[in-house]
Amino acid sequence: MVPNRIRKTSSSTAERILDAAEKLFAEASYDGVSIRQITREAGVELALANYHFGSKLDLFRAVVRRRAESLNDQRMAALERLSDRPSLEELIEAFTGPFLERSLHGGPGWKSYARLIAQIANSPRWTHELMSSEFDDVANAFVAGVRGIYPHAADEDIYWAFHFLVGAMTITFAETGRIDVLSAGRCHSTDLATIIARMIPFLAAGFRHLCAPDDDA
Repeated sequence: MVPNRIRKTSSSTAERILDAAEKLFAEASYDGVSIRQITREAGVELALANYHFGSKLDLFRAVVRRRAESLNDQRMAALERLSDRPSLEELIEAFTGPFLERSLHGGPGWKSYARLIAQIANSPRWTHELMSSEFDDVANAFVAGVRGIYPHAADEDIYWAFHFLVGAMTITFAETGRIDVLSAGRCHSTDLATIIARMIPFLAAGFRHLCAPDDDA
């Protein structure tokens, strides 16, 4: 039997490597970071990254998956709590709210993770490797919710609307500060309440336009 102290030390080392990798991948992308830089940031021996995770690609996968499970559980729970006939705004908030909340107020790790997801969501390289495997279940649950609201909408219109939603989410996650500069300080990329208040009706209007163009509701 492995003593608890050794197990805790091993777990702590793995978490330090994941934290360092998450931070550096978010800053410089997958190709811009070496295992040596990650272990230096984590303050551990180079061999330990290979021991815990294997290749750099395996480490990258582990970084993405570490937070995906708890995030998707929260999003699925929010979707399942909706009534049988939710409003479009309620559906969009259930899908977007948990990630926005964590990315803006979950601490430095979640900020790095949100920036990393924004990167990989905009790269065809990771579409099948990570985005589909980690996020398709919750995405399909959201799409099913839209179909429930607009049963006569064309599938391609629902998927295009979802595509535009993801684009709005990921640029918000990235917190580039572009809107802060462009608006001369009138808007702040870290203002969650303002983002939710404006983004959800904006996205809902887009879904309505594509999925129910003849519906005045």
